[in-house]
Amino acid sequence: MAEAIPIKSKILKESSDCIKDSQTQVCKELVSEIEKLQLVVFDQNRFKCQSSLLGMQSAIIEAYFFRNYSNERISFMIPYVIKNC
Repeated sequence: MAEAIPIKSKILKESSDCIKDSQTQVCKELVSEIEKLQLVVFDQNRFKCQSSLLGMQSAIIEAYFFRNYSNERISFMIPYVIKNC
């Protein structure tokens, strides 16, 4: 059975949830969901979207694993994902 590709609105909502508490399971699962979506947009040659998703993904990874890290970078990436995807 094919795995469902997450949609942009779900990723944006979960990113907002992750901003509220970067140590939650939501952040951890979001990294995988973004990975799936960025591979799909890569296959569609939508490289600006892919780059924006990769930027958000790296910000979420940093927020999840580094407790001192500010969630401002995730907030900074959201408009780019909205614009480019």
